[in-house]
Amino acid sequence: MNKGELIDKVSEKANMTKKQADMLLTAAIDAIMEAVSEGDKVTLVGFGSFEPRDRKEREGRNPKTGEVMQIPATTVPAFSAGKLFKEMVSQ
Repeated sequence: MNKGELIDKVSEKANMTKKQADMLLTAAIDAIMEAVSEGDKVTLVGFGSFEPRDRKEREGRNPKTGEVMQIPATTVPAFSAGKLFKEMVSQ
């Protein structure tokens, strides 16, 4: 499912126009991305949580040359599925 198909589904379920559903979905995604980029954790009960996670500096290899190189530390976004979401997928 892509964003357009998700917008169609949301507009159906929420009984709103596709334009309203697009604005709602875009605003929600933007709010989640802003919060996580500022270091906050966003928890949607039953669905899951989004949070920033720190990755330590580590050693890697250049696949072309095999040369050892240092991969710098960074912060990455992470998603953890909630209990209800996990149960729905596992059935």
